[in-house]
Amino acid sequence: MEKKSLRPHQREAADAVIRALEFPARSLVPEQGLRTQVIMATGSGKTLVAVRSAQELRAGRVLVLVPSLDLLAQTEGAWREGGRTGPVVGVSSLRGEEVSFPNTTDVDELVGWTRPFDKVTVFATYASLGLGTLERAHAAGLPGWDLIVVDEAHRTSGRIGKPWAVVHDNQRIPALRRLYMTATPRLWQLGDEDQEQGAPGELVASMDDDPDGPFGSRCYTLTLSGAIDRGICSPYQVVCVDVTDTQLQAAQLLGAEARSEAVRGARLAALQTALVKASAEEGFRRTLVFHHMVKEAEAFAAGLPGVVAQLHVADPELYSKTVWADWLCGEHKPLHRRRVLDEFASGIAGDGTVVEKSYLGSVKVLGEGVDTARCDSVYFADVRGSMPDLVQAVGRALRMQPGEGKTASLVVPVLLGPGETADNMLTSRAYGGLAKLLEALRAHDTRIVEALAEQQAPSCAPKGRELGGEGEGQEQQGAAWEGVSGPAKALLKFSTPRDPAALAAFINLRVLNPEHQHWRRGIEAAVIYHRLHGDLRVPFTYRVPAERKADAENEAPGSAAGEGELVWPASLANFPLGQWTADARRFHARGDMDQDRVIQLEKLGMIWSHYDIAWEEGLTAARGWASEHGHLLAPLDATHQGAKVGIWLKNQRAAARKATENEQRRAEGLPVQSSAGALSPERREQLEEIDASWCPAWPVAWQRAFHLTRLHLEEVGATLPGDVVHQGEDLGRWVRSVRLGWDKLTTVQQWMCEHVLGIQPAAEDEKRQPRRTQADKWALNYQAARQYFEREGHLRVPRKHVERIVVNEDQEERELRLGAWVGNQRSRAATLTPERVEQLSAIGMRWT
Repeated sequence: MEKKSLRPHQREAADAVIRALEFPARSLVPEQGLRTQVIMATGSGKTLVAVRSAQELRAGRVLVLVPSLDLLAQTEGAWREGGRTGPVVGVSSLRGEEVSFPNTTDVDELVGWTRPFDKVTVFATYASLGLGTLERAHAAGLPGWDLIVVDEAHRTSGRIGKPWAVVHDNQRIPALRRLYMTATPRLWQLGDEDQEQGAPGELVASMDDDPDGPFGSRCYTLTLSGAIDRGICSPYQVVCVDVTDTQLQAAQLLGAEARSEAVRGARLAALQTALVKASAEEGFRRTLVFHHMVKEAEAFAAGLPGVVAQLHVADPELYSKTVWADWLCGEHKPLHRRRVLDEFASGIAGDGTVVEKSYLGSVKVLGEGVDTARCDSVYFADVRGSMPDLVQAVGRALRMQPGEGKTASLVVPVLLGPGETADNMLTSRAYGGLAKLLEALRAHDTRIVEALAEQQAPSCAPKGRELGGEGEGQEQQGAAWEGVSGPAKALLKFSTPRDPAALAAFINLRVLNPEHQHWRRGIEAAVIYHRLHGDLRVPFTYRVPAERKADAENEAPGSAAGEGELVWPASLANFPLGQWTADARRFHARGDMDQDRVIQLEKLGMIWSHYDIAWEEGLTAARGWASEHGHLLAPLDATHQGAKVGIWLKNQRAAARKATENEQRRAEGLPVQSSAGALSPERREQLEEIDASWCPAWPVAWQRAFHLTRLHLEEVGATLPGDVVHQGEDLGRWVRSVRLGWDKLTTVQQWMCEHVLGIQPAAEDEKRQPRRTQADKWALNYQAARQYFEREGHLRVPRKHVERIVVNEDQEERELRLGAWVGNQRSRAATLTPERVEQLSAIGMRWT
């Protein structure tokens, strides 16, 4: 197959990867292998860079990790098109027509299929890491990799990457090189109190540019702004559509519940109308519609043609007559997804009808990297969901093939409530969707989004009109934008004019720094809770009561507030105080809390944890010991300034193993008896920051000797130690034991010794003969006794007689003191087994 030619930016990236991952001549592999990261804007061709890098590095055994099943099948095809040859194996649940290459989740099959080949490409989902499939395969004999490519690598970082962090561990997933690739190296927590995943504004994923970190240094960066400037990616705009729907507001004014059929039906109709109007006025042809719930996506797609028909009758010139609408979710089979995506891209319905516009609903199915060909806009009908889900949704509209010349549009409907106007951006919940979208866009294009907070000149907010306004409203829009920064003009497009000062404040308070407001509300709730209960021992699930009254059931006896007193302000209703307090303890333990905030909480009686104090003391001692010795593989009797570091580390390893076992049981769907005594991910991270190999899967003494031998090689050159003792370890003896006991090592240990230290297994002529057991010695003496009996016809052996016998295939002659042995057997007759008594009696043994 002819190789695809690289575009200039892809050639630059591939060259950078080669420089970062190519081993110098006659060099040994670092203990963690070589690793680097490539940051490239969505749609700029990361996959082709990875393929070409693997080819030019001459990587035979390659592992490619992707986050989803859809992306697994697509990536395999892209690698083939890019010129990768040789056997291909998948580690996933895909079977039959769903995929064109063999897939398995069985460890033995995976090892059997891949072990014989020097060149093989394995495509696996992150689930194979979370379920431990790859780790168990290496333990079962799967060789190490020449290259691991981690696609959408931000998912393996920070808090969201905990289930898949094993990919960074070269002891559990051994590889010579790792290449981490993503378009979004940093993700922030959305400012949504309903998301119980951390404080708003908190970094939930960050691929740090650190040569000693898990991702290595960045060898190449192409930001979205840079890709747009070079014509690689589509320029984009955010279209904010203000929707004032009288039926929806009437339902809300009548007190209908948000989840009632009346409100949901009115909301759906308003969203459908807003989409069709925006599509007509902005000239969209193919729009992805993102939903959070399957039933809403299905209903939205089913009702959209009817809305289009009504609007077409009212204005045939503006609105299209023929449209296509469908939807996809994770339950749909891959073949169905491909058919629907093909119809969406081609603009031809299943019955052959050529349509003017296409609308495709999606519920968590179009993941990272999955191509949605010729899509020009994304409509966020529902912005609920996690940060990674929203970030990947934004990426769909930003993928552009060279020469398309489109402007991608991200459309956010704002359903204004009763009495709300465009002037309520700072306080209205209706604008929460816009804030979330801009936060997600920030992951792709940090510089542009943060520039939105820059105001060039103050201006007053003119009164405007909703989507579809004409004349005066458009003039006001132009006047209002005179004070808005250049990036804001290029990025944001409102259906109603905006005041630049209000827009800058909105970006600052609700997008860039939502955490400050969240902290103030938390402190306000903590003060009231402390007044009611006398402490800050807040249950994790506790939320501020919605009825504003003191919680009589939870109120402490003798508290200052009486039952029924109005103590909770309405602005704090349903605030997750329990989670906020737990987050505060976590930030404090991590060292990420400002001192003034620590003082604020301690004045309210915050106890950070007695267990935390003990942990910090142990961690400090371990860190001190490691600074002196260069590692955290302390022997059991190790101490530091009186602290028993060796015993403390042994206990932490036991806790880490329990946590790993619990994670494995959860991944397999098995019950977990208790998490008590299990090491938390945060604490494991603290230990790994000191020494990544502090908790090996094999004996600590072995890992300590390995580490010291590696340090010795770095100091004196590539010469294995002879009679060298370092930190009490006889390294020469350890190397000899490794070579002689090669077959007793795990596959990963063998890989580490061979590639990192350059140790080879001992040849057959070097191996010592195994020590004979007591049973072996008895059998040899019995053989000599039988030989004597067959020659002499009796077993009356003189006490000092020595019998010569020939043993093994090499015809080795041995001398045995047979007379003494026979006398000993006679005197110990009472302790011999019946079988041995019978054997000796058969050759003439006289027992008296």
